[in-house]
Amino acid sequence: MNTFNYKRRPTVSVNVGEIAMGSEWPIRVQTMTNTATDDVEASVAQCQRVAYAGSDYVRLTAQGVKQAQSIGEIARLLKANGCNIPVIADIHFNPAAAIAAAAVCEGVRINPGNFVDPARTFKQLEYTDEQYQAELDRIHEALLPFIAVCREHKTAVRLGVNHGSLSDRIMSRYGNTAAGMVESVMEFLRVFVKEQFLDVVISMKASNVVVMVEAVRRLVDAMDREDMHFPLHLGVTEAGFGEDGRIKSAVGIGALMAEGLGDTIRVSLSEEPEMEVPVARKLVDYISQRDGHEPIMGEYCEGYDPLCPTPRPTVEVAGRIGGTLPPVVIASYRPDEIDGAELQPDYYYSADGLIDGMHQFLVPLDCWSGERNVFPLITLGEWDRCPTSRLRFLQLPATTPAHRLEFLRGRSDTVLVITPVGVNIPGEEQALIHALDRAGINCPVILRNTYTDSSNEWLQVKAGADMGAVMLNGRANGIWLEAPNCHSGGEVVRYAFAIMQAARQRMSKTEFISCPGCGRTMFDLQTTVKQVQQATAHLSHLKIGVMGCIVNGPGEMADADYGYVGAAAGRISLYKGKQCIEMNIPEQEAIDRLIDLIKQNGDWREP
Repeated sequence: MNTFNYKRRPTVSVNVGEIAMGSEWPIRVQTMTNTATDDVEASVAQCQRVAYAGSDYVRLTAQGVKQAQSIGEIARLLKANGCNIPVIADIHFNPAAAIAAAAVCEGVRINPGNFVDPARTFKQLEYTDEQYQAELDRIHEALLPFIAVCREHKTAVRLGVNHGSLSDRIMSRYGNTAAGMVESVMEFLRVFVKEQFLDVVISMKASNVVVMVEAVRRLVDAMDREDMHFPLHLGVTEAGFGEDGRIKSAVGIGALMAEGLGDTIRVSLSEEPEMEVPVARKLVDYISQRDGHEPIMGEYCEGYDPLCPTPRPTVEVAGRIGGTLPPVVIASYRPDEIDGAELQPDYYYSADGLIDGMHQFLVPLDCWSGERNVFPLITLGEWDRCPTSRLRFLQLPATTPAHRLEFLRGRSDTVLVITPVGVNIPGEEQALIHALDRAGINCPVILRNTYTDSSNEWLQVKAGADMGAVMLNGRANGIWLEAPNCHSGGEVVRYAFAIMQAARQRMSKTEFISCPGCGRTMFDLQTTVKQVQQATAHLSHLKIGVMGCIVNGPGEMADADYGYVGAAAGRISLYKGKQCIEMNIPEQEAIDRLIDLIKQNGDWREP
C-alpha cells in the first residue's frame, strides 16, 4: 500500500475461466445478474448484455443445488451463443450448492460468515480456546470436499466477507469490526494455503465505506505478515441508487485503488447490472492512467496510522473551519445560480468581488475591503500585502515545499487551499498535508479540485475517487469542487456533500443502504428504493436500509437505523437496527408502516 504513489500491489495470478486476474493483468470489471437464476432464458440474455457492456465476469446467485444446476445450463448456453464471459456462482449457507456449482462454472463465491457456521443469531457466545480451535478444525474438514471439486474442475474461489454477516463465533471475539472481517477470511485462507489450493480471490465489503476501506487495508497487512499475495475484489456493498451509489463506490473503491490495491471491482448499484459496468470501467480507466507517474516524495507524519487514520489535528480558525468543526463546502457559483437547491455551500467564491449581505464569500485580495463575512483568497506572493484578517484563505499548489510555509507555524487565522498539479491528485495533496504536519503547521486544509468533464458520471467518479480518498484519511477540512462544464451548480454542490457523506465526515441527508438486487430479491427493488427515498429523504440524521431478501439483508445493512427487507413474495419485514419489529407485512402497506415505526421511536422529523 502506498498513499503517495500509484503502483499495483503484486499478487499471484488466478484463472477464472479464460480471463485471469492479478497484478500481471488489467484490473477486471464484474457485475451480478438480478434475474431469477432458474429463469435460464432471462439470465442468459442479461449475461450477454453485461458482457456486451464490457463486464469481464458475471455472477449469479444459487440458493440451492437446483439453482447451481441452472447456472451450469446458463454457462453452457452462453458458450453456445459465442459469449465466453466467465460465470461465477454466489453461495450463502449452502455447501451442497457450492459443490454443485464448482463442477459447472468458472468460479464460486462463498461467504466465510455463513458457509460452515449456522445462520447468525446476533447472540453473544462464549468459547474456550479449546472450543474455538475445535470450530476451526470443523471449518477445515467442511472445506475439504469443496476444495477437491474446485481442484478437479479448475474452478476459482472467491472468499467474500461482508460486514454484518460475520458468524456469531467471530462476533464473540472480534465484534462486528474490520478486524473481525479480516480474521473471518484468514481462517479460510489458511485452510486453502495448507491444502495448496491457490486459485483464490478475496473481497471485504461493507455499506459503510470507512469500514470497507479499513477492512481491506488490514487484510493486506495480515496477508503480508503470513506471506500471502492473493488478488483482491473491491466493492462497496449496497452502495445505493443514482449519483449517491456512484459517488459512494468511487470514494471507497477509488481510495483503495489509489494505493495500488484491487485486481477486480464491482460497482453495486440498485439499478440494472448493465448500468454498473460503465461506472466501474470509468473508475478503472481513471485510476490506471496514473501508472508510471512522476514520483511523489511523500512521508507520513509522526503518529499516522495508514491502516486506520484518525482526523488530522488542526487549529480552529475564527470559529468557522478546522478543529473539531465539520468540514465545509466552497462553491464557485453565485447564490442565485443555485437557489432552490436542497443543499447550499458554506462559502461562495466571487472572482469579480460581487457579493451580498446574506452569505459568506471568498474574493480575490484586490476585491476585498474587509466586509463582514467576506474573506480574502490570496496566493503566496500576496501574503505580505494582505491586511490583517481573522480568516484568510491561502491558495497553494500541491507541490509547494513545506519549508516555504514555516511562517505559518502557530498561526490561527489562515486556511490553506490546496490545488493539484499532476495526474496523481490524492497522492500529491496528501504528501503536502503530511509535510505540513511534520513541519508543525496545523492550519486547516481545503481541497480545491477542478474537473473539465461535461459528463456528470465522469465528474462523480473522478471527484469521488480523488477528494474522497483524502477525506477518508482525515486529511482535509473541506471541499471546493469546481466543474465549469457541468450544467448545474446545484449538482456540483450536491456531489461535494455526497463525497463527504460517503467518507462519513459530514452527514447532510438520509443515507440509503440499498442492495443491487439479485435472483433472491423479493420485490421491485428500483421502484421501492425510489419510493422509500421520497418518503424519508429529509431525515438526514438516519441511515435506512432497503434490502431485497432475508438472506443477507439484516446483517449486511449493518449499521442502518431502520431496515426494509424482503421476506417473501409481496411481503416485507421491518427492522429497527438488527431487530425485526414487524414480520411479513403486505408490501403495499410497508412504507407507511416504516414511517409509523420511525415515528414510534421518536426519530421522525417533518419535512
